[in-house]
Amino acid sequence: MEIPDSSSMKPPSRPELFDFEGVSMIHNFTDNWEKVKNFQARPDDILIATYPKAGTTWVSYILDLLYFGNDAPERQTSQPIYMRVPFLESYFKVIPSGTELADNLPTSPRLIKTHLPVQLVPKSFWEQNSKIVYVARNAKDNAVSYFHFDRMNMVQPEPGDWNTFLQTFMEGKNVFGPWYDHVSGWWEKKQTYSNLIYLFYEDLVEDTGREVEHLCSFLGLSTSVEEREKITKGVQFDAMKQNKMTNYSTIPVMDFKISPFMRKGKVGDWKSHFTVAQNEQFDEVYKQKMKNATVKFRTEI
Repeated sequence: MEIPDSSSMKPPSRPELFDFEGVSMIHNFTDNWEKVKNFQARPDDILIATYPKAGTTWVSYILDLLYFGNDAPERQTSQPIYMRVPFLESYFKVIPSGTELADNLPTSPRLIKTHLPVQLVPKSFWEQNSKIVYVARNAKDNAVSYFHFDRMNMVQPEPGDWNTFLQTFMEGKNVFGPWYDHVSGWWEKKQTYSNLIYLFYEDLVEDTGREVEHLCSFLGLSTSVEEREKITKGVQFDAMKQNKMTNYSTIPVMDFKISPFMRKGKVGDWKSHFTVAQNEQFDEVYKQKMKNATVKFRTEI
């Protein structure tokens, strides 16, 4: 039997972006929309919300360890994080839909992940007064991380080169819409919805232990200092990058030869990507887009 020449095998075609309720989307996050929209949240659910590439997996893993690290340690070695913390709006053929995974979670509380902008979140989360953990990352590092992610993830739109991608990012034509609206929309929600904690990626990098402590007090968890220290050590970037259950290496649509899912996990890596001209343009656009926002970011620590 002849082995096909890999160079002639066409890579899977990448999805096209389209407008969905005013937000750029791809079909993998809208095909199951009826079920997403009508998803039944519970009062003890914990929703982890972020713009893509802002620390979602990191915070998911921290929460998973806080709640289940002791009772079910085998979860950490046998089940990938995307099965333990379902991605609510996801609808990919390779694994069950996010809503189905969430509905069948055996754990309580259920940890559920979303990248939806605040206005698209299923309303039952608000009605049930579920707890929400939002994580935001400064726009420059977020853009760099998203660029490398789009390069290696075949079910994301084609990013083009760095400069092309950066223009797209500034225009807000990424999957899940503009970064600016996402972080500002969730920040505004925090002012009126008390069961929301707003974390910054930069703070997590600077002092993970301190942020874990903040999380515990928000969640009403009385976790011992030893326990917190153990978790803090287990969720350091290098440990997670090596961990097959958190590094997404079990997903076939990601090409780690192009870039690993967990790349650097640093603050300030944007400096090795932005030219002086790009940086000036980005700052101008940023000032314009964020002129009414009160949320403040650090681009270095």
